[in-house]
Amino acid sequence: MQLLGKILGGAAGFALGGPIGAIAGAVAGHAVDHVRTSRSAADPDLTRQGAFTIAVIALGAKLARADGSVTPVEVDTFKRLFRVPPEEARHFDRVFNLARRDVAGYEPYARQVAHLFADNPAVLEELLHALCQVAAAERIAHAGEIDYLRSVATIFAIEPETFERIRETHFGREGMDPFAVLGIARDADDAAVRDAWLRLIRANHPDSLIAQGVPREFVALATERMATINAAYDQIRTMRAAT
Repeated sequence: MQLLGKILGGAAGFALGGPIGAIAGAVAGHAVDHVRTSRSAADPDLTRQGAFTIAVIALGAKLARADGSVTPVEVDTFKRLFRVPPEEARHFDRVFNLARRDVAGYEPYARQVAHLFADNPAVLEELLHALCQVAAAERIAHAGEIDYLRSVATIFAIEPETFERIRETHFGREGMDPFAVLGIARDADDAAVRDAWLRLIRANHPDSLIAQGVPREFVALATERMATINAAYDQIRTMRAAT
């Protein structure tokens, strides 16, 4: 997550504006006047990647509170999942703690990133996947966490069916429903099953996600998700071959 240092050390963080930009400015320690004068110098690509990165951390901090409290295990899990290097830990900790203490709630962060990526829903789906990955790390899906994730999905304009597919991908590991993972009906024919599998593989391919603005630091999670998608497809083919 070396991208975080670039965002907080330059103009890109300030060009974000809104609650995400406010956190970037607070962490970097710049005054509001400097924030306003720096916006025109920002790299648009870095700004969008910065929005994604800070939104994941901020929304992740809010998610950690959804089950009632934030534990060191949850924070350490977040750092491990997103491979925060030691030199970036202080930046991560400050963003995480500022977002956790912010009384405004998670909705302003979700709305801002939804607006920034309104033309690219795949990025919003990736962000929701990242949050689900954090929630699933403890292997127990608390009701408050699921409600939180569903609310974020609604703000992102993600269809309920898509949310259930994403949810099953992360929380259905033990008794995974392969049809839910692929987002298809149980009576879908073999061609429809293959089409759904190919569509998800293409959408979650690392090169595709990077091209759409997802920072490289988060692509490793997509690689793990592709394994789940492939496993679901293989399970359906095995089930049908046995009948």
